Amino acid sequence: MTSSSKEAKIITAENCIQAGWQAGFKAALITCVATAIPTLAAVRTIPWAKASINYTGQALIISGASIAAFFITADKTILHGAKKNARYDRKP
Repeated sequence: MTSSSKEAKIITAENCIQAGWQAGFKAALITCVATAIPTLAAVRTIPWAKASINYTGQALIISGASIAAFFITADKTILHGAKKNARYDRKP
């Protein structure tokens, strides 16, 4: 294996990681909005939620969903890129 092919693999891996980070960040932003609106609306309108969920609970609901969305999406994107790149490494 030549050094240029190693460098190409490193660049490809870095591009996969960058794509995963970007996709994860987008998913986290969308999930943050998608969970914040119903959570905040429920806390203000539903009596049980108003009595039971304080500010910390609201933040944990929103941030937990956002963090999960980030890691799941980033992992899927990186694995998809790795599988795609592994197909090109095989010799016919």
